[in-house]
Amino acid sequence: MVKKIAEKGYIFLMLGLLYAPILMIIIYSFSNTNNFTFPEGFTFEAYVSLFTNAPKKLWDSLYNTIIIAVISSVLAALIGSISAVGIFYLKPRTRRLVENVNQLPIINSEIVMAVSFMLFFATLGFPQDRIWGFVRLILGHVTFCTPYVILSVMPRLMQMDPNIYEAALDLGCNPTKALFKVIIPYILPGVISGFAMAFTISLDDFIITQLTKGASTGIDTLSTYLYSSLRNASGLKPFWMPVFTIIILVVVTVVMFMNFRKAGKVHMKKGGK
Repeated sequence: MVKKIAEKGYIFLMLGLLYAPILMIIIYSFSNTNNFTFPEGFTFEAYVSLFTNAPKKLWDSLYNTIIIAVISSVLAALIGSISAVGIFYLKPRTRRLVENVNQLPIINSEIVMAVSFMLFFATLGFPQDRIWGFVRLILGHVTFCTPYVILSVMPRLMQMDPNIYEAALDLGCNPTKALFKVIIPYILPGVISGFAMAFTISLDDFIITQLTKGASTGIDTLSTYLYSSLRNASGLKPFWMPVFTIIILVVVTVVMFMNFRKAGKVHMKKGGK
């Protein structure tokens, strides 16, 4: 009895530590203050201010964040999927070596990667303008997002029957056609999961973005703009709470949609049987 209570208490404690800060953000988004109080009770003034009086820099940073995240995650999904297929067909010893190398960017400290990118782009003499700033950011984000896509796709390849690909070749498909007709449809769920993970990681990255974007490019993402606004202003502006709340709701909605969609497919397969 004591063991069960302790186990449940531990679970609730961990869930509280994880989700209580998120719940506080949502609650304080209705306060319209930056000191976490409710002098006027619950109000939607912060949401109204977000869409009427928010600085143009905020919307520019949001636009930059989405553009960088979409392009980086799409490229990472393509490169990671092709790389995973190539790694899968390597010899076992070579495959283990490449898989270990693939995990280095994941376990490596992010500040080390950020400084490495900064030195790399400075050594190559990348111009300090807006276009090349985006190029640097996209290259950096693709680099640290691709390993996550590979890790998402590899389990699907491990579950795949290798005879399916060989059967496609025996039935007249060339290697390219067999790749697009057999392997890619099978690994597609892993590709989608890798894309979603890469998009999320790119969306909230700060350290690599801050050190890679260039000081004179004028590019800001949500994270770097939040950092600069906190340095130059007194406290957190009230409109930031609705921004965070909307992001949370969008992410939760997408995750729930994907889970319900997956559960629906599993139910239909069971019903078909």
